[in-house]
Amino acid sequence: MVTATDDPVFVMHGARSALAGGLLHIEEQVKAIELAVVENTGLAFDLAKTLVESACKTIITERGGSYDKDDNMSQLFKAVKQRVPFLPATVAGEAGARRSLEQTLNGLSTALQGVCELRNACGFASHGSESPRPLMEGIQALLAAQAADAIIGFVYQVHREDLLRPKVALLEYGDNPEFNEWLDDQCEPVRILSLPPYQPSEVLFRVDQQAYRDLLTDYKAEAETEGEPGDAKREGSAAE
Repeated sequence: MVTATDDPVFVMHGARSALAGGLLHIEEQVKAIELAVVENTGLAFDLAKTLVESACKTIITERGGSYDKDDNMSQLFKAVKQRVPFLPATVAGEAGARRSLEQTLNGLSTALQGVCELRNACGFASHGSESPRPLMEGIQALLAAQAADAIIGFVYQVHREDLLRPKVALLEYGDNPEFNEWLDDQCEPVRILSLPPYQPSEVLFRVDQQAYRDLLTDYKAEAETEGEPGDAKREGSAAE
């Protein structure tokens, strides 16, 4: 057994950042994992899983949600993903970014769950005196602790920052019909083979929401200073 020192071999930087951010009740669990990775590797697996579950329950509660006492780690983590906006608003509408981040988070969760299941399959929890501890156990325990640390550090920080961030109303396509009509008048319909034509305003909204938002801002600014965009041109034509 390795004797604990003031400089632990493994430090859960992500989890300790969550501690500083307000997740105070996990402190003893964090300290226990940091020691278990070195002193009691079999225990580290269970502690890592428990720590993620504890953090998820806190986040769900702080967001006004609820969970069943029998929910497992995967169910709790899924509930968190449904409540916490992991992507910035500027790219929230980009399917590729959402898919990549979800794959990353799922990968971390799967890694942790897989290591815990591997522990059970290999009998890490019930070694007898005649059965030596697997040589990979310490490395596996470190993997479980690191996966838990990465999940907690990222998820809790995003959760807290989102709660503190001033809320911006979500932009919906149907909220600005006059702008959509004006934009459609400026552009030709989008045609793809024999499919019915698409309105340019809706295509822009779906493909590049930030560009749509920027044009909408310019449109509203011009309307406030000079009247509706295009009014002067229409008035000149009427006078002729």
